[in-house]
Amino acid sequence: MPHLTVEYTSNLAALPMGTLLLRLNEALATSGQFEEHDIKSRAVALTEFLVGTSLREQGFVHAKLSLLGGRSTAVKRDLSQRLLQALQAACAKVPTPPVQLCVEILEIDAEVYAKATVR
Repeated sequence: MPHLTVEYTSNLAALPMGTLLLRLNEALATSGQFEEHDIKSRAVALTEFLVGTSLREQGFVHAKLSLLGGRSTAVKRDLSQRLLQALQAACAKVPTPPVQLCVEILEIDAEVYAKATVR
């Protein structure tokens, strides 16, 4: 735990997703909330999308952080700001169409979450 899913529009192909995932994981690791080896992230390119009703080229990156419940609002706010800052830094380094960045924090019920490590 935690799980980070980054959904992004395919017109943002210039974003180096491997590097971005590393930066996002580093932002989470330095928060002091997680063990580095417990952070799991993935990126999903969206090929069918629309932003608003305009057909002009736009994009978005939506980061969803799923974590076990029990953290304060202040801690969750800090985590979302860390992730947003990493997204902003990545988008500032490469040319993109107008892009909306957002972070969502989701809580997982610890009573029904299951986890196992194999080898």
